[in-house]
Amino acid sequence: MKSQFIVLFFGAVAFFPLSAQERANAMDTYRTGRELEARGRIDEANNYYSAAVKLCTSEIDNGTATMDTYATLTWTLQRQKKYMDVIRWGQMALRIREDYRIIETMGEAYFYLNDFEASLRNMQRYAANLPQGDRTSVAYFFIGEIYRFQKKYHSADIAYTTAVQLEPGISLWWYRLGTVRESVRDFASAAEAFERALKINPSYNEAAEGLNRARKAAI
Repeated sequence: MKSQFIVLFFGAVAFFPLSAQERANAMDTYRTGRELEARGRIDEANNYYSAAVKLCTSEIDNGTATMDTYATLTWTLQRQKKYMDVIRWGQMALRIREDYRIIETMGEAYFYLNDFEASLRNMQRYAANLPQGDRTSVAYFFIGEIYRFQKKYHSADIAYTTAVQLEPGISLWWYRLGTVRESVRDFASAAEAFERALKINPSYNEAAEGLNRARKAAI
């Protein structure tokens, strides 16, 4: 029996082809991949990601591509950790039209390629032009990460603080904020950030250790 994908279901092997709608719509195919990845079904997710890439490149080749095509393509390649391909297709897309979705995705790709200056430019560009954008909190988090690596702790504090104000429910971001405050010996504020991280994730051992350090240092 032939099938596009083999899926484990209740311990048995099942055959699960892409639906007609998923074959026809690259963005929906990508989103299905994200849902599968979030559920830990990585192999299946990668099958959908590969299908989404093929759909996008086919649209580009036959001249029917839109900016949604390029956005979906860069998102999908990002999930596959093909960061150089994200940059290549992103640059091609931006020669057609400025699209801040692609700018932000390229910022992430540059970050993972350790090109922090290019990442910072893209993230600042996205945040400045879309202060309420879907990925603005993420952009500020990456800005904070870059400044932290550069030991520009005050700038990192501002970026992380903005990120957690926009999206307060991510424990890692509060933890990072605590670490940069700890680095400048602002122990009371560091303790507050570590406490917020632990409130979100009580089993966050690094945050608990940071909280203990900050409390002891503040005495």
